[in-house]
Amino acid sequence: MRDLLREVLDANRRIASAGLATLTWGNVSGIDRGAGVYVIKPSGVPYDRLTEESLVTVDVETGEVVGGTLKPSVDSETHRLLYQAFPAIGGITHTHSTYAVAFAQAGRDIPVLGTTHADNFDGPIRCTRDLTPEECARDYERNTGLAILDLLDGDAESVPAALTAGHGPFTWGPTATKSLETAIVCEAVAEIALRTLALNPHAAPPEHLIRRHYSRKHGPDAYYGNLSEAG
Repeated sequence: MRDLLREVLDANRRIASAGLATLTWGNVSGIDRGAGVYVIKPSGVPYDRLTEESLVTVDVETGEVVGGTLKPSVDSETHRLLYQAFPAIGGITHTHSTYAVAFAQAGRDIPVLGTTHADNFDGPIRCTRDLTPEECARDYERNTGLAILDLLDGDAESVPAALTAGHGPFTWGPTATKSLETAIVCEAVAEIALRTLALNPHAAPPEHLIRRHYSRKHGPDAYYGNLSEAG
């Protein structure tokens, strides 16, 4: 548990250093599946004031706070729903990073416009539907999670990210650290896409190029990188 606390603390601090959030507009969580709990940033606490002791531990089944003295992030219920739906998820990041939020506010997917995107995501980073007035008025964070689940339709692996309409990105991965790295990539490809569309609104890379870049880093035929530094 101590290792998880340390990792989640470090990942939350990196939100600010990576330029993904203004003030306290972002949070990272990580889950201990064996213990049935996840650790998440406390609500409204500046990143430079975070400590392991200030992090909040939440029961993944009940949503009850079982560790820490502060309130969890207001987005905790969205995290919890994703953990319940996808056992392979080990960490989740939510930010209000500028370019990804721009696409979310426009209600647009981040399209695949080149190899940078294709190296990391097997398709566009899609945007959810708008929530109804009733969904916003009651159980808002849970309904945000349900909208993401509707969007993913059972597949959280091929594109480990989603935009919530009018709100911002959620990203995930096998660890808290990896979910943050995915958030960094999500913001980078959103900026590249926006700049590309400004230059050429009709940009469309050849599909064979996109498939080649995804497959060389993912799947049984992947050959990118080294198994170890000594390899």
